Amino acid sequence: MRRSLLILGALSLVSCSAQTELAQTSAPPSKADGAVIWSENCEGCHGIGVAGAPIAGKASAWAPRIRKGKDILYQHALEGFYGPKGTMMPPRGGNDALSNDEVKAAVDHMIGLVE
Repeated sequence: MRRSLLILGALSLVSCSAQTELAQTSAPPSKADGAVIWSENCEGCHGIGVAGAPIAGKASAWAPRIRKGKDILYQHALEGFYGPKGTMMPPRGGNDALSNDEVKAAVDHMIGLVE
């Protein structure tokens, strides 16, 4: 079972990476527009829960994360994070071209979907 989860996680990362590569070829989003950054870089995983990503807009998935504070959420989004049960977040969602402000704007957008 654990091996199946690891394989599924690896396949999910490939899918997220492919979506990120497509997003990188489009025009760069406005720094202030977290919704655009999210839709072009984060939705592929956070839209359906790939690799254990909390689904955007699902309050029960976000509440424990939000309680840890924005600084932790920003850190995990910027630096990457390996969580419990094989969950993971690649640094900058796999898009190294995003600035710190753009990543934070996407995080703020996702938090805003449940607050």
